[in-house]
Amino acid sequence: MAETPKAEEKKRKTSIPEFVNQVRTETSKVVWPTREETIRTAIFVFIFMVILALFFFGIDSLFNALVNFLLTLA
Repeated sequence: MAETPKAEEKKRKTSIPEFVNQVRTETSKVVWPTREETIRTAIFVFIFMVILALFFFGIDSLFNALVNFLLTLA
């Protein structure tokens, strides 16, 4: 099967300076969050983590009590 010119173009190796230039170009397109957005997101993640920790602690305690009860029957 003959490869198309576009496929050959994709396989072409990029030089290191060209790669660095492409990385800089793409990095300049990134929209970085503001300090306020970062702090707000971090607080949200912390609160959600605490809620999940309490939820799983409750589930774990429930299963522990259930297993202990079942073991007393044996």
